[in-house]
Amino acid sequence: MEENLKTCGVISSDEFKNCKGWPSEERFSKGPVAILECIEEIPCNPCECSCPKGAIYVGHPITNLPTLDESKCVGCKSCIASCPGLAIFVEDHTFSDKEALVSFPFEFIPYPKKGEKVSAVNRKSEVVCPAVVHDIYCTKSNDATMIVTLRVDKEYVHQVRSCKMLGD
Repeated sequence: MEENLKTCGVISSDEFKNCKGWPSEERFSKGPVAILECIEEIPCNPCECSCPKGAIYVGHPITNLPTLDESKCVGCKSCIASCPGLAIFVEDHTFSDKEALVSFPFEFIPYPKKGEKVSAVNRKSEVVCPAVVHDIYCTKSNDATMIVTLRVDKEYVHQVRSCKMLGD
């Protein structure tokens, strides 16, 4: 049986690439952009309300899946902490020739520190590659959800969705 959100609790490659929040390859080449890995039709729209550029649309009914208008998204990360399902990420494929940045919500203690070497993990919490914490921040509007940004080899950027401290 194919693994997917319903069978194993983890969104599959096919599920997230077919959701309405997956940017085009052309958009990835233009700088930071949000990825909405939301596939559940539930009443939810904080992402729509949090986007200062109007790049995320849920509309009516409130159970619609969010749609990303990639032409409006600037990758500001405002939507990441607003998602109660922790299903929004920002990727920047233009960071350097070999590395990309991936930003994600982080709700574990201890928090990683900027410059720290960590293990980047995938949706199943399996180690994918080594990474370096590029940035970490939490604003009052994040409601205590940290936003962590990792530097990772470009080949792994679509897989990386969190991190573990070395030694964990």
